[in-house]
Amino acid sequence: MSGERAVLTVSALTEQLRALLEDRFPAVWVEGEISNFRLYGSGHAYFTLKDAEAQLRCALFRTRGRRLRFEPADGLSVLAFGSVEVYAQRGEYQLVVELLEPRGLGALQLAFEQLKARLQAEGLFDAARKRPLPRFPRRIGVVTSPAGAALRDILRVIGRRFGELAIVIAGCRVQGEGAAAEIAQAIRDLNALGDVDVIIVGRGGGSLEDLWAFNEETVARAIAASTAPVVSAVGHEVDYTIADFVADLRAPTPSAAAELVVREKQAVVDALADLRRRLERAAARPLRDLARRADDLAARLGRAMRGEQGRTTHRVELARRALVAASPFARVTGGRHRLERLEARMRGELARAHDHARHRVGAAVARLDSLSPLAVLGRGYSLTLDPGRRIVRSWRDVGAGADVRVLLHEGSLECRVTSTREHDDRPRV
Repeated sequence: MSGERAVLTVSALTEQLRALLEDRFPAVWVEGEISNFRLYGSGHAYFTLKDAEAQLRCALFRTRGRRLRFEPADGLSVLAFGSVEVYAQRGEYQLVVELLEPRGLGALQLAFEQLKARLQAEGLFDAARKRPLPRFPRRIGVVTSPAGAALRDILRVIGRRFGELAIVIAGCRVQGEGAAAEIAQAIRDLNALGDVDVIIVGRGGGSLEDLWAFNEETVARAIAASTAPVVSAVGHEVDYTIADFVADLRAPTPSAAAELVVREKQAVVDALADLRRRLERAAARPLRDLARRADDLAARLGRAMRGEQGRTTHRVELARRALVAASPFARVTGGRHRLERLEARMRGELARAHDHARHRVGAAVARLDSLSPLAVLGRGYSLTLDPGRRIVRSWRDVGAGADVRVLLHEGSLECRVTSTREHDDRPRV
């Protein structure tokens, strides 16, 4: 009817506005400062983006929020990408955020700084909680990728220095989605074994994104909770991660980590070798002194004998001249007996000195032999080789039906594996 008013209901007008806005702004980037940020138990977050003259309500739903590398907070300048939607129940429009990026620092760098500050405030970086590495590790755990160069570097260094050390490898991914959870679980698995003396956690170099798994909170918490000391060896010397700050010791590279773990033991072995050389020199010195004393004694005996012979001759001559009924043979016989006693004493002194020196050398050699890595087989342990003559370190290295060779202290055994399992009762030593 002409002249009638066009009256819309609230719902109808809101629906028209909704269609207009959502069709006009299906995808838009908005820059602003976060305020009134609220994260609810549902996982959804709501906040306001504002600038000097306006503000915009925003919603960040749980599925999108989980993908953020940093923690949104009031006062943080960000770029938000999403779509404009109308919330009809309140007559408001809002930006449903799909992506959120910080302005200035990149998202990863900001997340790194945020987590670093929070863990430092909790005391996880304090020097007082850092533990020294064991001087003589017998069992070393390694958390890294089984196919990475880092593992080969670690095994090469330890094998060159102390090939007899037991190494337990907890293989895991070291980059990509889910890598942080695998690294944390590998650390917990090694601690669950109960006999790992020190753990090396690391990988080779890469970009910040490649190394990001070692900046995750779950890895930091696992390192802090480890009962065994942890050495962090992530990337190159210039790379720093959250794992480096939490670990008991940071190594610039995986190879350096292996050297740090076995460094003290190498120093002791070198000291023992030096001690053996000193003992050998110490044992030789008294033998030389005894030989000189024996030569001196022999010379004195020779002079005494010659003097005795001269006196005997003089007495015989006096006896002859005086026609005294005295036999010179008695004096010669007495001198010979005296010479024999002196010679016997000299030989006894030499024998005792030689036996004492030989005992000291033998004891030193026995102590050194007891420290020899080769003595391990003599105590009842064995070494298992797979068909390729590689050392079997884990039940995973061979399968049922595989032929293996078991090296003993005396001889070897050719065996066939009937079954494998992850855990087994360990013999008492």
